Amino acid sequence: MSASVLRVLVDDVRVFRDGREALVAQTSTEALALLRTLDGRFVDELWLDHDLVGDDTVQPLVDHLVARASAGAPLPVGRIYVHSANVRAGHRVNAELVAAGYPSRRSFVAGMWRHRWMA
Repeated sequence: MSASVLRVLVDDVRVFRDGREALVAQTSTEALALLRTLDGRFVDELWLDHDLVGDDTVQPLVDHLVARASAGAPLPVGRIYVHSANVRAGHRVNAELVAAGYPSRRSFVAGMWRHRWMA
């Protein structure tokens, strides 16, 4: 990954169509572990899907981010993009992050993704 951009993607089925590099977590547990390994490094872009593997969702990660912000130690992040196809949950997650002070927005650009299993 380019040293100039640290991008984290939390999604169980999609990757970037254009091949941009990202650290990927497919579950909320993986996402929380990944953020711990980054040890406070500035994350340029954090991309969040809501519905993950099985019954898992991104909510445990969102709760963690909100708790950090409430404790006065928010994740250092340039922008959070909520790209979930689950419209209601995506809007709710985005609203929670914005209310906690994060630079978060909904991303509706469907053409930027491809499924992992596609060549």
